[in-house]
Amino acid sequence: QVQLVESGGGLVQAGGSLRLSCAASGSTFRNYAIGWFRQAPGKTRDFVAAIRWNSRNTYHADSVRGRFTISRGDTQNTVHLQMTSLKPEDTAVYYCAADATIILSSIRNPDQYDNWGQGTQVTVSS
Repeated sequence: QVQLVESGGGLVQAGGSLRLSCAASGSTFRNYAIGWFRQAPGKTRDFVAAIRWNSRNTYHADSVRGRFTISRGDTQNTVHLQMTSLKPEDTAVYYCAADATIILSSIRNPDQYDNWGQGTQVTVSS
């Protein structure tokens, strides 16, 4: 099992940028798909972006495409989510998730991920 820790959240004005990081321990990200999800108060946990470590293939939600970018870090246990042109509606707790057996058709489904971090708060002020 891989343990995940998110970092990089905070308070930013609309139009600003943040970079979130997801660090793995207990395993590297080799052979994993890593996803970012977010959950605002009273709402469901929604897909933001995902990356397959081995192939480097990336997937982004329509709501963030062109503004957010998921990428591999310099080491085999880090994934980043670069967020630019942030909007107040991006405010949420952002979670990192990882799974070694997820299939492509399920990569946007949070229920298919076995490993989760504790989340990091992102607040965008208007």
